[in-house]
Amino acid sequence: MINLETLISIFLGISLAAAVGFRIFVPLLVMSLASLGGYLNLSSGFEWIGTIPALIAFGAASGFELAAYFIPFVDNLLDTIAGPTAVVAGTVAMASSIVEFDPLIKWTLAIIAGGGAAGLVQSLTTITRGASSLTTAGIGNPVVSATEAGFSFGISTLAIFFPLVVGILIVLFLIWASKKVFKKMFNRKST
Repeated sequence: MINLETLISIFLGISLAAAVGFRIFVPLLVMSLASLGGYLNLSSGFEWIGTIPALIAFGAASGFELAAYFIPFVDNLLDTIAGPTAVVAGTVAMASSIVEFDPLIKWTLAIIAGGGAAGLVQSLTTITRGASSLTTAGIGNPVVSATEAGFSFGISTLAIFFPLVVGILIVLFLIWASKKVFKKMFNRKST
């Protein structure tokens, strides 16, 4: 039977992984800050996320990532790299938040739920940015990028403090997003 602490860590992990789908390094930066501030307990083996060198690395990577996404068409190129990277980072975010779990169950959840959530959100952002590039010739992409960065930071921060509420909302969002992504994939194949 799953206790409340386990449920909280699962919802926290799914939320952080989904935030990774919007921006890869921002949730890891928030996690590092929260861990250093004593607001986030990291799973065994992931304590390195809550260190000063990790904070500096995640801060620098977040800065570069955020800046690069504000350059039209460079952002589209980054999306091709971000897809697989988001799945890996989402898996790490989920695995680091699941405390006191059997390793087999922990990693299975991390790969399927964490990597899946990050990959699904990343797919949705790729579709959105592609539509923005086509309809605005890239002029609207900075607005899309700013919105995604805001979602990534907001979801990550709120998930630390309200993991159950945010987790439920994220699961509902992921259900909606999966319908959108699969519909887009199905329409592309039939045309």
